[in-house]
Amino acid sequence: MASNKILVIDDTTVVRVKVREMLPPGNFQVLEAKDGLEGLNLIRKEKLGLIMLDFLLPKMNGWDVYQEIQAQPELRKIPLVIMSGRKEEVVEKMPEPFKYFEFLGKPFDQKQLIVAIKAAMAKAKLPREENISTESSNNEPSPQINNASGQESSVEIEALNAKITKMQAEIDSLKKQLAQVVGFIKQKVK
Repeated sequence: MASNKILVIDDTTVVRVKVREMLPPGNFQVLEAKDGLEGLNLIRKEKLGLIMLDFLLPKMNGWDVYQEIQAQPELRKIPLVIMSGRKEEVVEKMPEPFKYFEFLGKPFDQKQLIVAIKAAMAKAKLPREENISTESSNNEPSPQINNASGQESSVEIEALNAKITKMQAEIDSLKKQLAQVVGFIKQKVK
């Protein structure tokens, strides 16, 4: 089934094999790419149910692949897990909370992989905000300035709803981080 195709884009064979082995057998068709360019070609060619993207890649890095995905509405809908052993490099390009993709730190275990995939699938279903910050740069007047007060209220409500969604994502991220810290402490206590 096409929706069960998972693309793993990572320059390390061990990581690609590890992901394949950690997934439940028979449920997924795992495609592999060893660099960003090969991965992007597969993204455009295949009907994917999930993309697992390493951030540091040869030929075309994960950031460039991510931007290509985000530039195309049909590709943005594909659940995305960005993997990296250096989260700070991801955060430098895309500040937390990660609203439309899930981050998976390397190294990871099967449970972390499954949790990240489920979270990415949930995030892919979230409604997208269409570049609110760039809307004022086009030639149309801002609705908050030139429209009637009823429309101003609806714009304000939409802005508040967007803030609530962002705050909820931040809360979810903090809960996840707290769970990871608690898990780490439990491991050290044993």
